[in-house]
Amino acid sequence: MLSSDYVVGLVDGEGSFSVRINRQPTRRAKVELKFSLKLRHQDKQVLDALQQFFGCGKVYIQNDKRANHSLCYRFEVQNRKEIIETIIPFFEANPPQAPSRKRDFELFKKITELLQSSPVDVEKIEQLKEQMHWGLAVYGKTVRAVGTPSSS
Repeated sequence: MLSSDYVVGLVDGEGSFSVRINRQPTRRAKVELKFSLKLRHQDKQVLDALQQFFGCGKVYIQNDKRANHSLCYRFEVQNRKEIIETIIPFFEANPPQAPSRKRDFELFKKITELLQSSPVDVEKIEQLKEQMHWGLAVYGKTVRAVGTPSSS
């Protein structure tokens, strides 16, 4: 069984709290939440243990065809109820220690709270989302635009 400290350390190094906004012209914008970790295939048992630890999420293979990339597995939680009832309470009680991961979690939590209000303020969610993932912002990139200049 994994300890809370081990899980926090693992997430500090390899985890991600992310938000995707899917805008469609004929429908309301859809906001998708995701908590995930990716490890090499040799470490899949750690992801299986993480799934058991949280009691939710899925572990699946992630094929990467890029040169110099090995076979990996990913643990993901995308179900909003599981994020609200399991993932957020865990990280409120056991906050990430890495400043960038801690900031991403706090923004992720605020976005999740905004999604529970009516009407949903998609513009505010988008503003908060743009503040996530410091490392990419330093290079003028956004999560969905890695490798291309950001529009801002």
